[in-house]
Amino acid sequence: MPRWKTFLIQYLQWSNTATQALVLAVITFCIVLPLCCHPLIYSYYFIKSMYLNSMSEEVLRESLDRGQDALHFWQSASTASPVSSRFSDIAQRPDLLVTVVTARRNEGWDFHYLLQVMRQLSGILGGCGERRCAEVLVCDVESGSQENQDAKLLEAHFRVIRRSPREQQMNREPVNVFEKEKRDYVFCLRKGWELVKPKNVVVLEDDALPKQDFFTVVKDLLARRFSLQTLYIKLYHPERLQRYWNPEPYRILEWVGLGLVGATALLLTFTYWNPCSFSFKLSASHLLFFTVYFMAASELLGRHYLLEVRRLSPQLYAVSPATECCTPAMLFPGNSSLRVAEYLDGSFCFKGHAKDTVLYRMARTIPGESSHSVEPNLITHIGAYSSVRANPPRPKLL
Repeated sequence: MPRWKTFLIQYLQWSNTATQALVLAVITFCIVLPLCCHPLIYSYYFIKSMYLNSMSEEVLRESLDRGQDALHFWQSASTASPVSSRFSDIAQRPDLLVTVVTARRNEGWDFHYLLQVMRQLSGILGGCGERRCAEVLVCDVESGSQENQDAKLLEAHFRVIRRSPREQQMNREPVNVFEKEKRDYVFCLRKGWELVKPKNVVVLEDDALPKQDFFTVVKDLLARRFSLQTLYIKLYHPERLQRYWNPEPYRILEWVGLGLVGATALLLTFTYWNPCSFSFKLSASHLLFFTVYFMAASELLGRHYLLEVRRLSPQLYAVSPATECCTPAMLFPGNSSLRVAEYLDGSFCFKGHAKDTVLYRMARTIPGESSHSVEPNLITHIGAYSSVRANPPRPKLL
């Protein structure tokens, strides 16, 4: 028999570690993960052509149903109901003020995003014991000729603030949508502070639906030492941007750490339980292989799904340096909301330089300032239709 055939037979024998590694990789990445992950929208194996349209339509239908339920809920709640008496009066110097920024949506108005958010808030505000978790303001920044009907409906149940006629007149200068959005945000930040002087502020956009553990996690974040020195804490980052393969350096460290822990645990397990007779052992080369193996598997599966495990406890939520994109849910500890309003006031926003970009750059360049993000997300972004940007005929999840 030729020497090359002898070598090939010996190489392909199951007792050969390289053969075992190759078979394991092929089974994992070409069979098991594709079969398990092809319906998962944030996995690399997700088949858009098969699932995206139907999943998008299902999410839109669920949101529409929630919106209609919320509309009926608030319409049926009388001004004398317990809901009204609990939320319309706001205490001074609360530990936490939640300001919900809202404007009329010309498209998707029947989804009633604001009513969905306020119904969710009303349900979880009592989860902090005898005292409610936070005081709540609705900040209606609608400046068009038509009223924001959802905000009007909530006036019987929550404190709703708007610009005065004089402020409306001063705000009529024509500007682009990004600058207008920033000015509305600054108005709501300052107005909330002027009204009640809160110790901490959360600002939600009207399509940011809080999770059930929202206030529990916020309370835990505020109890951590880092919050005393931070400008803001982001409570949401788009799921599609949460992957390990990302410019954020801390994620690379997390990714490598996950691979090392998984590889070490598996190689130690083989010492006591090895049903497939693997010949792997705790050596540098085998540790390197399984580190890369677990890193690849976790990235292809989707980091978003691994982050969901952290919801088991508020202490497990990860805090990291802030990412740039998006401001649907922001926590401003202490009086930092005033500094944020001042920083935003000093910048003019336009496409490519919106308020989230301004804040991100300010926190990175101003001495003494820092910013953070929390993972997993504390809100679900339900706003398929934007109030300030052009919308597609039928929004998609991706």
